[in-house]
Amino acid sequence: MRKVVAAVLVVLAVAACGTPPPRDNTGFSKINYLTSFSTFGRDAYVYIALEKGFFDAEAIEVTVTPGTGSVDVLKLVAGNRADFGIADFTATAITVAKEKLPVTAVAAIHQRSLAAIVALEGNGISKPADLAGKKIGDQPGSTNQVMFPVYAKAAGIDPAQVEFVPSPPPSLPQLLAAGQVDGIGQFVVGTPLIEAAAKGRKAVVLPYGDLVPDLYGNVLVTSKQMAQNDPGLVQRFTAVLLRALDYAVEHPEETGQILKKYQPTQDAAVARAELDLMKWYVKPVGFRGPVGELTEPRVETILRTLVGAGAIPDGSVRPGDVASFDLAPK
Repeated sequence: MRKVVAAVLVVLAVAACGTPPPRDNTGFSKINYLTSFSTFGRDAYVYIALEKGFFDAEAIEVTVTPGTGSVDVLKLVAGNRADFGIADFTATAITVAKEKLPVTAVAAIHQRSLAAIVALEGNGISKPADLAGKKIGDQPGSTNQVMFPVYAKAAGIDPAQVEFVPSPPPSLPQLLAAGQVDGIGQFVVGTPLIEAAAKGRKAVVLPYGDLVPDLYGNVLVTSKQMAQNDPGLVQRFTAVLLRALDYAVEHPEETGQILKKYQPTQDAAVARAELDLMKWYVKPVGFRGPVGELTEPRVETILRTLVGAGAIPDGSVRPGDVASFDLAPK
């Protein structure tokens, strides 16, 4: 089996602009892939594909690099410093509207948004209205921060009354547990990690999707050049990753152990708990589509929501500007 070790961002190979990824002397396509955010359980499915040889079967060699949030992932993919990455769809639409990045979504990892504000019981936050006047720790440019004005409008609060404190992602659980911030930007599936850091204190979770239910969560993105010049490889890679995603949410305990094999600093039990929660976002109750489904009507609805919330100007982005529906799972 071809083993792949996570690389650091500074050594990512730079793909030749407008050309397919290189092949090695065995005929394997070499792909640089970015997780959404570090190597937590929520991103563990890529290691399933590595461990079980799913990529090998499609002659794809993958270097996995921990991502640092949606905006950074989008910029690296747009700049051909990564071939594929995972980014929140709402953050993708907002960033494309503002910066016209040449990226496109080809599959939805989550059929519902995982974005949330997470606090701890006793911190004075139990409902959205309580966020006014509070300090929220988060990394600048994170999904949760980029999306917050949309959530705030739906919650009927002024986003200017909430202070976001720039904080490095690894320190967020500890900052919250120590009371240095009132809440943190976090994915819903991060609850087990937060409660572990807080030594048993219960998390208070305010999911964005409760008030803005149409939003997709994370999506698989690639550059528009890649989608145009090598659609076959895009579809092969997408199919493998979604097969691994499906397996991961159905086998969370095994996936947690495999994640720890590739990323020894991760806690297998916390990863399993994250995957247990994530399953219902990958496959919501009543969902009948294929894993990864991404449809034009729903994207149109999301864009209208973002326009209505003032997150993007009307007419600044169309469905085809942010997604390649012909490459999405059918």
